[in-house]
Parts: sequence; structure tokens; C-alpha cells
Amino acid sequence: MGLIVTIGATWLEVFVTNAPWAWSDIGIQFYSLGVSFQLGAVLLTSCLGGPNAGTLAQVGYLSLGLLLFQVFGLQVFTQGGGLTYLREPGFGYLLGFIPAAWVCGFLAFQWKPRLENLTLSCLGGLVILHLVGLLYLAGVWLVQAIGNAAVGFPEAVAGFGEMMLDYTVFQLPGQLMVACTVGLVAYLMRQVMFY
Repeated sequence: MGLIVTIGATWLEVFVTNAPWAWSDIGIQFYSLGVSFQLGAVLLTSCLGGPNAGTLAQVGYLSLGLLLFQVFGLQVFTQGGGLTYLREPGFGYLLGFIPAAWVCGFLAFQWKPRLENLTLSCLGGLVILHLVGLLYLAGVWLVQAIGNAAVGFPEAVAGFGEMMLDYTVFQLPGQLMVACTVGLVAYLMRQVMFY
């Protein structure tokens, strides 16, 4: 189920509304957070299913994204897929889903299922995701810098700071909101499911 939810959530963008007290004056307005529900699906699967279910769902997601595109041309990731996707700077963040799912699921089942504990579990998963993503980003940047310098085009490599802004800093506010929301949803669902 976590695999299906992750694939579906990849294509759903996260929006918030203006403050409810302003609805009578200017109506309901929607604002994009610039992220998808994909991370939310990873964290929710882990909070509800535990570390093994969350991890297996993400291994399946990455396997499908890499192989289905390579063999059949079916796009699972937002920007394509296949083995060439390994060269994309953002692939490290997808790779980070695996340890993030495990950490989130592990923490979610170590503590009592209270709202703050599940939210902290989600935030722990988010931290791991960005650490793995940044390490992969640094590796891709370094390989590009060495390759372009060797052929005489050092200016062709985007700065690491610029890539970090695009892949981490600008994404983090929306992802923090998603992680906190998942903590609330996981808490409510675990209360309903009695575990």
C-alpha cells in the first residue's frame, strides 16, 4: 500500500489556504507550497507500518522508477526515470527515502503514539532525507566539476550552494509543513486503529 501511495502522491502538489478569518472578506485562496505529497506518503507509511514496511515501500518505489522507465518507458519519477536518473542531482533525495522511512518508522514505534512523538519521528525522517540528499548532491557536483575542469569548461558547473538552495533550502519550509501534518494524521489514524 505504501508503494502505491508514494507513486500517487508524487503527482499531487501541496497547497494551503489563506487564514480562515479572511475567508469572509476575500474568499478562500490557495497557495502552493512548491512540494508534492510524496514525502508525506513516505512518512505516513513509516508511521503506520513501521520501519520495515516504510523501507520496503521505498525500495520498491526506487526500483520501479529506475527499471520501468528503462524497460518500458513508464515514468514513475517526476522528471523521468531509468538508470540515467542516477546522474541527476536530485536522485540523492529519492535515495534518501529509504533511510528516512526506516528512521521515521523506527522512532514512531519506539515511543508512545502521541502527537509530539509521531511528529518528531517525521522530522527525524526529514533530517535523514536531506542529509542523504546533500551528500549525493555534493558527490554529483564534485564529479561534474572534475569532469568539466578536465575538458576546459569549469564555468559550466553550477555552484554547490546554488544546487543546495534549489534542492534543500527552498523545499524545506513546505516539507516541514507536510511532516507536521503527517504527524497529526498518523496520530489520528493510530488512535482509530488502536495501536
